Amino acid sequence: MEVKKYIDEEEIKRKVKELAEKISNDYRGKEVVLICVLKGASVFAVELALNMSINVRFEFIEVSSYSGTMSTGKIKLNKDISSSIEGKDVLVVEDIIDTGRTLSYLKDYLLSKGPNSLKICTLIDKKERRVVELDAQYTGFVIEDKFIVGYGLDYNEDYRNLNYIGVIE
Repeated sequence: MEVKKYIDEEEIKRKVKELAEKISNDYRGKEVVLICVLKGASVFAVELALNMSINVRFEFIEVSSYSGTMSTGKIKLNKDISSSIEGKDVLVVEDIIDTGRTLSYLKDYLLSKGPNSLKICTLIDKKERRVVELDAQYTGFVIEDKFIVGYGLDYNEDYRNLNYIGVIE
């Protein structure tokens, strides 16, 4: 399998800084609970937080719906957050929105826990694949339907550590 560079490291870093600045301005004076969707969003969430000028608290949640390159359509909660988000401002950080099923499930699940607000930040959005109506308030890149890896994104747990985003050919 060959991985062809699609979005380089410098372009990703510029976009992450831009998103972090916008989020910091929008949440100025507030404390944010940043919920990282494991495992894919881990690299993005850390970089984003490091570039933010506001205080954030970290939480982690893990759901799965993929097997290889295909979404199974079945969503499984593998790891829940460890503290209450009731009355808090929540920012869900995701690596990629594809069909929207997983994030729609997560959004409804987290809203049931009573946060003050809940917004979504995604590094990658594949809008043309959407089957559930869902929009992120903060989006890094909107891309066409390609299977991508790197910068946290994987293919069967491989390629997460690439410092760029590549396409598997």
